[in-house]
Amino acid sequence: KLTGRENVRFFADLYGVPNAGGRVDVVLAVMELTDRADDLIRIYSGGMRRRLELAQALVHEPKVLFLDEPTIGLDVAARKKIWEHIQSLRKKGMTIFVTTHYMDEADQFCDRVGIISKGRIAALGTPKELKARLMKDVITAKVEGTFVPPELEGIVYLGNNNDEVSFTAENGREALPILADALGKSGGVVRSMSLREPTLDDVFIQAVGQQEESHAFDYNKFRTMLRRRK
Repeated sequence: KLTGRENVRFFADLYGVPNAGGRVDVVLAVMELTDRADDLIRIYSGGMRRRLELAQALVHEPKVLFLDEPTIGLDVAARKKIWEHIQSLRKKGMTIFVTTHYMDEADQFCDRVGIISKGRIAALGTPKELKARLMKDVITAKVEGTFVPPELEGIVYLGNNNDEVSFTAENGREALPILADALGKSGGVVRSMSLREPTLDDVFIQAVGQQEESHAFDYNKFRTMLRRRK
């Protein structure tokens, strides 16, 4: 049973950090944990534990930092705080590799994004470059029934998620009625359609496609994963 300070000091000693006590104080202050440094870790919140993990990783002043899903299981406020710390490190010149399943985080904070599928890089580039590979507009339709995605000039099928199917088009407004008519003729019943600009979620769907295995949320697996991170 360790306090936050003792935990970070343990990592400092493992790395052979000179003046370990002073360096521990510095990283705890950077992560805004000074006031709780002498509390036991077991009473830390999830966000505090993620910040403590960052303090552990920073105590030996690395030039390159690898973070594995640093915001998983955190609420919106805690996620924002973690990314503020990551961005401050980036501005100081540190190279940071982050894995995340939150596409909005990758889009907003990362300079380059690599999408990995089955152990291989399926897409690589800046968020802007990746989104530019899709056509200008994304059309999402809620469709009921069995249908075959229509093949239409200037309209590209992206993929589907349950009853939602996505397409891209150079001119979404012109494509909407054409696509609605084609979906109806292919056997589907169109309940609604929407038009928006592409996101990294769309890039991911196009690059990876529909996975064969089920990705339904498994609460027990999620709880087990969180316990392993404690």
